[in-house]
Amino acid sequence: MSLSTSDLSSLRRAVTGEVFERGDPEMADHVATQNTLIRHEPDVAVVVADEADVSTAVRFAAEHGLPVSVQSTGHGAWGPITTGLLVVTSRLDSVTVDPDEHIATIGAGARWSAVIEAAAPYGLAPVTGSSPHVGAVGYTLGGGLGPLARSHGFSTDWVRGFRVVIADDTVVIATTAENPELFWALRGGKGGLGIVTEMRLELVPLVTLYAGSLFFDTPDIETALRAWVDWTHTAPDDVTTSVALLSMPPIDEIPEPFRGRFLLSMRFAYPGDPDEGERMLHPLRQAAPVYVDGVTEIPATAMGSIHADPDDPSPLWDMGLLLGPIDQDFVTELLASFGPDADSPFVATEIRHLGGATGRDVEGGSAVGGRNSAFTFTLIGVVPPLFERMAAVADAFTERAQRWISPETNINFSTRVDTPEHFAQAWPPETFERLARVRATYDPDGLFAFGPVESVPEA
Repeated sequence: MSLSTSDLSSLRRAVTGEVFERGDPEMADHVATQNTLIRHEPDVAVVVADEADVSTAVRFAAEHGLPVSVQSTGHGAWGPITTGLLVVTSRLDSVTVDPDEHIATIGAGARWSAVIEAAAPYGLAPVTGSSPHVGAVGYTLGGGLGPLARSHGFSTDWVRGFRVVIADDTVVIATTAENPELFWALRGGKGGLGIVTEMRLELVPLVTLYAGSLFFDTPDIETALRAWVDWTHTAPDDVTTSVALLSMPPIDEIPEPFRGRFLLSMRFAYPGDPDEGERMLHPLRQAAPVYVDGVTEIPATAMGSIHADPDDPSPLWDMGLLLGPIDQDFVTELLASFGPDADSPFVATEIRHLGGATGRDVEGGSAVGGRNSAFTFTLIGVVPPLFERMAAVADAFTERAQRWISPETNINFSTRVDTPEHFAQAWPPETFERLARVRATYDPDGLFAFGPVESVPEA
């Protein structure tokens, strides 16, 4: 797409924020992603300063035949954006809390950390993701599965409304009462519907929780992992756990007890009485010798420490899918591919336990994919020379593990959406078809690029 100097000058005069065109050396910093191997280079990027800028950018894109993509914090990008107009919402980062209504009003560019900080003085907390560094809105649009998943459900279950710039550049409100179909779609449909500028999220009363991670050293990994899988079969609905096989690099940035070791991290989160949490954790604590015990009562503001996801950008290869019920045969396959003796190319192999509140849809329904699944499964690699091998190892495991893999995924965990078929699997078929109808209603000309062909989703 060729834009004239006059076109761009007109756009710059019309917005309060900044406008960058392809080839502008300053663009790269503003459109950078968490995955340093993904480099966006759209025709034009608009770093918006307010909602009016979003409307102006959408109108400009429509007038010039430019597909529109969206990015806030740079997490979750599927691939490079190489055409069209990219709206960057990182500066829309306001967060306000109504303590009486238990509602946080969250700008499109705000990170979970800002929401957590704003809610804490009132004894409230958001149902957040595992990483406070991730953008709250983009994450929630895809569903959102964090340390409170089984006790509180998806993050999107707690949304009470959105402000959205739609394809005709107008701003609409989406709630159960106003534009309810759009509201349904935004709760899990992720993108292709408009640009969310603001989200109203109900907060939960939560000051402390009994949570953290048990670490098991290499000789005890198999025993602990098998015990956890058995334990999940009867786990209480108000306890959320996950496990991760971790190959810790021998570098100074890693704390000395973990440096250069292959460990199993077993995460535990119970938003209730610590004595009751300790009782429920006891079988896992006794399953095998614990190398490091990091489970204790923590403030809700420290929820990010449970998973301890890194904040710094890095090269990344990842794959995500959802699983049905798993058993000891699954553990055998898992350890053969990713265990201590497997010479796995991945730094992390993670499984999160679902069920509980994640399996119950909200009143009026939502577009979230994966409610019928039992676990998430994610592979993470950070060494580029091993990426080709990672793909081969992941494909081989997926082939052997077919009987445990769910037929649908969730769009936030669908890291491989390079075909329309993979993309469609992020939702049940009837949900995918309904989403298509809602997108056609609010974006009849397909202005908002979304999916494996057009571009990347909101991130």
